[in-house]
Amino acid sequence: MSESRQMGMILSLAGGFLDAYTYTARGHVFANAQTGNIVLLGLNLANGHVRGMWTYLIPILAFMAGIFVAEMVRRRFKRSEFLHWRQICVAIEILALLGVAFFPQSWNMEANLIVSFVCALQVQSFRKLDGIVCATTMCTGNLRSAVDLLCQYFSARDPEHLRKSLRYFFVDAVFLAGAAAGVLFVNWLGERALFACCGVLLAGFLIMFIRESLPMEEAQG
Repeated sequence: MSESRQMGMILSLAGGFLDAYTYTARGHVFANAQTGNIVLLGLNLANGHVRGMWTYLIPILAFMAGIFVAEMVRRRFKRSEFLHWRQICVAIEILALLGVAFFPQSWNMEANLIVSFVCALQVQSFRKLDGIVCATTMCTGNLRSAVDLLCQYFSARDPEHLRKSLRYFFVDAVFLAGAAAGVLFVNWLGERALFACCGVLLAGFLIMFIRESLPMEEAQG
């Protein structure tokens, strides 16, 4: 279930939401894809703005830490019988984001640090969804794969290439919807907009928990 289409929709919504949230509500910083932050870090470095460098360096370091923690959780809990290790990562995401929702504007750097950490947990934990290898916190790789598969379809006329291409386009479309929702909720609730994102992630957590029991029930039947 952690690789299902439903989970892909939930995670893509959350990914787009979080990028819109940090950019609109937390000082124009990208939490998901670190390319923009690396470029802005280089810009500040070239201009000698040491203080400005930290604004973008901290999310990058937090993203790296999130990758590390997700991998440690996988190694430690991959044989857990009660919770899937990916559920543990989603639970960490929810708790962390609930805390950030109460951070004032003066804590934007800390907020961006935690959101970047959360996004890294997600991108490391969920790398295959609905039969494709994709990312739910950034769009560039998905867009490349979608167009590449579309080209293969027109060349070989293999319906599977078209189906996979459409899945990639769908993931990015849901990400776009999440970004739009993020802006709307920030305009409505400000920093507390993260409550909505936590609700989406909670649905994902529960879906994984419920559906993972189905194979056992089917086996008993």
